[in-house]
Amino acid sequence: MKRGRAERWGTGSVLSTAMRETMHKTLIVTNDFPPRPGGIQAFLHNMALRLDPERLVVYASTWKRGREGAEATAAFDAEQPFVIVRDRTTMLLPTPGVSRRAVGLLKEHGCTSVWFGAAAPLGMLAPALRKAGAERLVATTHGHEAGWAQLPAARRLLRGIGESTDTITYLGEYTRSRIAAALTPEAAGRMVQLPPGVDEKTFHPGSGGDAVRVRLGLTERPVVVCVSRLVPRKGQDTLILAMPRILASEPETVLLIVGGGPYEKDLRRLAYETGVSESVRFTGAVPWSELPAHYGAGDVFAMPCRTRRGGLDVEGLGIVYLEASATGLPVVAGDSGGAPDAVLDGETGWVVRGGSAEDAADRIVTLLADPELRRRMGERGREWVEEKWRWDLLAEGLRGLL
Repeated sequence: MKRGRAERWGTGSVLSTAMRETMHKTLIVTNDFPPRPGGIQAFLHNMALRLDPERLVVYASTWKRGREGAEATAAFDAEQPFVIVRDRTTMLLPTPGVSRRAVGLLKEHGCTSVWFGAAAPLGMLAPALRKAGAERLVATTHGHEAGWAQLPAARRLLRGIGESTDTITYLGEYTRSRIAAALTPEAAGRMVQLPPGVDEKTFHPGSGGDAVRVRLGLTERPVVVCVSRLVPRKGQDTLILAMPRILASEPETVLLIVGGGPYEKDLRRLAYETGVSESVRFTGAVPWSELPAHYGAGDVFAMPCRTRRGGLDVEGLGIVYLEASATGLPVVAGDSGGAPDAVLDGETGWVVRGGSAEDAADRIVTLLADPELRRRMGERGREWVEEKWRWDLLAEGLRGLL
């Protein structure tokens, strides 16, 4: 392919650096892309928006079957500045058919680099894409690959992905150490950090929190906010169990639980059984555009996440802590997986034992009782996001890898 292009452009057998840069295109292969909701999806989309749209092709699964899913997907794709090719399946797996389609897109669009949005399992397509002419292959890992690294069969697959790609990226030190142990020393040595970022222009102290407080009837009341999917790992149940201790010190406190998920019914029942249902508010799922204001409605952000299932269900990083910091809130985080990487312990907030209602309550009560401490930690969090976690800084690193 390189020789053919060189001859067509009349530059001999070797392309100039300028010519390579002009012709370079990237193929993103991913099962995780909007409008399907989720943290990985948001990560990939934000990165994709910061790459040159003329040099980008996305090969992704379809969100969900049926007319509604098709219409939502088509509407989203039409708004994007880059090419998106959807597979008909709702779950993109490294099958022979998907491999042929990915290779076909690589050749059709003249892509020279490939980014696997999640290393496992689609990174298994790397050998076929390399053979088809891909010069750079980058595979990004998230929390679930750290779980894969603990299972013998999945561990072998990760090892193969590491050998067949140029770089495996990681979120933070926790995921790096777990995944590196499954790779060869050479592949582990090629790992590069590539965490998700925060849009500091969207998440900021003036994001509209006062209006949310008024709408929910929370004016003049202390608010502990948790923004996340409602699943056991996230620790909303720990916060509910912490509420009696919190209310004993700050009787007007409200726990604002933002988000939807399969654990909501259990959480509502737990609030009732604990006797704090009048002090716990559930918003249900909130549109992405309204999330910044819901962060801003809080005085403290808390999500005391915990590791479950022997380490298979673990927090990869916890972008919600950084979004809260960008909004100017102090954070209380659990110690699951890479969550501590998103907190400067003692500066932007605190890390507590995941699942410990007592530890969470103690830190939250300390913050609610000290406005100056909240202000100081919130300001430091905002500074830290601007220093290290801005999307433009992180996207520049991805461009270098590709």
